[in-house]
Amino acid sequence: MKKIGFIGIGLMGFPMAKNILKSGYSLKVFNRSLAKAEALEEFGAEIAKTVEELVKDSDVVITMLTDDKAVDEVMSSSSFLENLKPGSIVIDMSSIKPVNAKKHAKNLSFNKIEYLDSPVSGGTIGAEEGSLAIMIGGEKKIFKEVEGLLKTMGNPTLVGPVGSGQVSKLANQIIVGLTIGAVAEAVTLCEKAGADPIKMIDALSGGWADSKVLQTHGKRMINKDFSPKGKTSTHLKDMKNILECANNFNIQLPISNLVKEMYKNLVENGHGNEDHSSLYKEIERMNKKWAKD
Repeated sequence: MKKIGFIGIGLMGFPMAKNILKSGYSLKVFNRSLAKAEALEEFGAEIAKTVEELVKDSDVVITMLTDDKAVDEVMSSSSFLENLKPGSIVIDMSSIKPVNAKKHAKNLSFNKIEYLDSPVSGGTIGAEEGSLAIMIGGEKKIFKEVEGLLKTMGNPTLVGPVGSGQVSKLANQIIVGLTIGAVAEAVTLCEKAGADPIKMIDALSGGWADSKVLQTHGKRMINKDFSPKGKTSTHLKDMKNILECANNFNIQLPISNLVKEMYKNLVENGHGNEDHSSLYKEIERMNKKWAKD
């Protein structure tokens, strides 16, 4: 069985790594904050104290990091590049710009290292349940080699060549971000117009307007529970990446631009570490401002 290395034991990385271990794989993990990695020892993980220690023994290296900068820091470092085993596979499950995914694939190819960009959707709940949507860019042959491993974390789909996984994740974030905005407006309308928003969600269940966003985030808005499952600051990063990608192809995405500005306001008003369903608060703030004006 292939030896697996996992870099990035955060909100998402911890349950993803845990599911790999539960499936019987040998797993070595690394995190800059060592305590987060050590929490996986009880599930059978081996702890690496450096990136070099992790990659030199791994046939497959998974990265699950915060953003482009964090991924660049790891994948551009000599401790990473110079110690990967020839013929090993790097699976980056972080959400980064498609152009950067292509850059990393090219850099790794010089050392005969294979690469898949494999961002995920489903949040911490999907990570814990092992039901993440995994969108993959890369070669079919390489995908088939690690498909079983990926299935321990969710439902992997090969979308196209390198970069396609990240483009699909941007499409996912358009749909999720805009739908959160629609649900926030729907909940606000019901609350102000005298309809029970919980009954509204029940009534829409199974219809065209039903979705995981409505069922999960709608209830968070009603309960005013914005403990982070997917952070506002992260979704803002994604919206910026969406618009940058669109600009590269001379595409206008006006609704995405509006939602990006709303997330930007949320972060600037101190809600960056709250769940992205807190977009509800921006609708609330806008209405209070409108009422004063």
